[in-house]
Amino acid sequence: MPASLPIADFLTKARHLTVIDVRSPAEFAQGRIPGAVNIPLFSNEERAQIGTLYKQVSQEEAFLAGLDLVGPKMAQFVRQSKPLAQNQEILVHCWRGGMRSGSFGWLLETAGMKVSTLSGGYKAFRTQVLEGLTIPKKLVVLGGKTGSGKTEILHQLRAQGEQILDLEALAHHKGSSYGAIGQEPQPSTEQFENEVFAEWNVLDASRRIWIEDESRKVGRCLIPQSLWNQMQQAPVVMIQSDKQQRIERLVREYACYDKALLVEATRRIGKRLGGQHVKAALEALDQNDFATVADITLNYYDKAYLHGLEDRTLAGTLSPEHDDARLTAQQLCQWADHQDI
Repeated sequence: MPASLPIADFLTKARHLTVIDVRSPAEFAQGRIPGAVNIPLFSNEERAQIGTLYKQVSQEEAFLAGLDLVGPKMAQFVRQSKPLAQNQEILVHCWRGGMRSGSFGWLLETAGMKVSTLSGGYKAFRTQVLEGLTIPKKLVVLGGKTGSGKTEILHQLRAQGEQILDLEALAHHKGSSYGAIGQEPQPSTEQFENEVFAEWNVLDASRRIWIEDESRKVGRCLIPQSLWNQMQQAPVVMIQSDKQQRIERLVREYACYDKALLVEATRRIGKRLGGQHVKAALEALDQNDFATVADITLNYYDKAYLHGLEDRTLAGTLSPEHDDARLTAQQLCQWADHQDI
């Protein structure tokens, strides 16, 4: 039988080996180990059928029915798995680390591969995720009103050797009502937590980590409570950008997209903007006056952002006289070094 590894050892191996998740497609879609490949032992319907037999008839009947379903698929499982193995070695897991991963691992070992399974399965991984995100680390929050170019600055910080955690990239959303435009579909909150943990787990706790200021929800993805608590307690450095610069940046980012998407996003915040402002923004959109739309919506977003800063620790303010994210990142590093952050 394959070796069963505790979660820490399994994740260490997963840095250079492929992980096969043999759970059903629905289980996999809800949440998975980042980078895992789904080769389901049972389809969603088959898993439901087996579960019903287990509960209503017996474990033995469920086992035999499972064999009937899996038997014709065995050769295909091997064919799918072999190209994924590195030097004939591969990792396998299911929900609890029981029969599904054990059987699949046995099959691959019979076919000549070296297989390790995850003790406790995906359930153990989820426990590790929630516990791992409670580990304190040296966060520095990059603040600034909408359109300040925080994401671009964050990426420049990484290019200069700094550690970052880009929540918006992991959530596939830029945070505002317009934030889903041009992005891939968002993951579930569970998968967002998994992706955040995968990044968090490899960050050096002895060095500072830059993170963009966010609302608790990034689109529909909820920032894990333990990470959110650390963000609220971390020092904030505020980027003060000229409003005209911010308007120009937002026009560059969004004017290229289907206008119907911009109309929909504007209507979503209609109650907060107020009827008169919504009407003016929609008329400006109709006339391709994107700068006016940005100006109107910034009045709302600026007030909301400043309200969210009221109970935070503002450690410093940087007012760049340029629109160069690389130079701003350099200035931020100098500021943080001087502050011994």
